[in-house]
Amino acid sequence: MEEIKVDEKEALACCGSSQFAKQMALASPFPSVDHAISVAKDIWFDKVDVIGWLEAFAAHPQIGESPSSHTKSAQWSKGEQSTALATATDSGLQELSDWNARYRQKFGHVFLICASGRSAAEILGELKKRYSNRPIHELEIASQEQMKITELRLRKLFSAKAKADSTGSQYSTAVAKERVGIIGQHLTAPLEGFPAKAPQVQARTRPPITTHVLDVSRGSPAAGIEVRLEMWKSSQPRPSFGGTDIGGWVLEGCSTTDRDGRSGQLMSIVDALSPGVYRISFNTGKYNPGGFFPYVSIVFEIKDTQKFEHFHVPLLLSPFSFSTYRGS
Repeated sequence: MEEIKVDEKEALACCGSSQFAKQMALASPFPSVDHAISVAKDIWFDKVDVIGWLEAFAAHPQIGESPSSHTKSAQWSKGEQSTALATATDSGLQELSDWNARYRQKFGHVFLICASGRSAAEILGELKKRYSNRPIHELEIASQEQMKITELRLRKLFSAKAKADSTGSQYSTAVAKERVGIIGQHLTAPLEGFPAKAPQVQARTRPPITTHVLDVSRGSPAAGIEVRLEMWKSSQPRPSFGGTDIGGWVLEGCSTTDRDGRSGQLMSIVDALSPGVYRISFNTGKYNPGGFFPYVSIVFEIKDTQKFEHFHVPLLLSPFSFSTYRGS
C-alpha cells in the first residue's frame, strides 16, 4: 500500500488539539495505520502539553448529547455514541446529563470516555466511579481515553482513504497490465499479481521505557525531579526480596523531569527491549524536603514476550503517599 498523507484538518478531526494536528501533519505521510498510531501516541503523550489536552477534550460533545455541527469530528462522535443513545431512556439521559454537569464542575472539562459500543448504563456507571478520582489522576485517565478515540478515528480515516485510492486506481492498473502484455508475453507471468511487500517492522519513535511525575497534592506536574533507570544484571536472575542488591543494578540512564513532569530520554531507542527486571528511582526527598520519602523506587519485570511493547511507568506523588501503574 502506498504511503498515506494526513493533513492538519484531518488530524484535527481525529484529535481536537491544534498542537497534535500540526505535529501529525509534519510527520505525514505514513506507511501504515499502525505506524501513524505509534507516532500519534508519541506526539500525544510526550509532545502535547496539558493545554493541548484540554483543547482536545473541549472538542467533544457531552456524552448523551447530539453534536451541533456537521464536521467529520461531529459525525464520528455521533457514531461513537450511537449505542449509548440507542440504549438510554429519557430518565437515563437526564441522569447522565446531571452527572456530566457535576463532573465538569469538579474537573473543569467534559467527561471523556471511548464510548464506542458502550451502553448508556455502562457509561453512567463509569462516570460515577471516576467522579471520586483526584483531578490530577482523572486528567491522566481522560488523556488515555482521548488516545483510544484518536486511534479509532485514525483507523477509520485510513480505511476511507485506502478505499478511495483503490477505487481510483482500478482503471489505471488495468491499462498498465494491458500495456505490459503488449510489450511481451514473458513479462505477463511475474506481473500477473504484484508480489506482496515484506511486512514492515514498526519502528519506535521514543524509548521503550518512559515516565512522568504528577504532584497530586498541588494538582500539577512535578518539575525538577531527578530520575534514574537501572536494569538488574547479575548471576542471580532477579533481585531477591529482602536480599542485598549491591552490584546487581546497572544504570541505563538518568534525567530530570521537565515543566510537564516528563522525564527526558532514559535509554536508547531500540526496537527490541532486553527482557529482565528494571528499576526507576525518583529523588523525591530533594523535591519534597519535608516529605516522608527520601526517594521512591519502582521495580518491575519485562518478559521476553513483551520486548516490543512500550512501558510507561508514571509516579503520582504527594509528601506522604505515592502510587503508580503501567500506562501506555
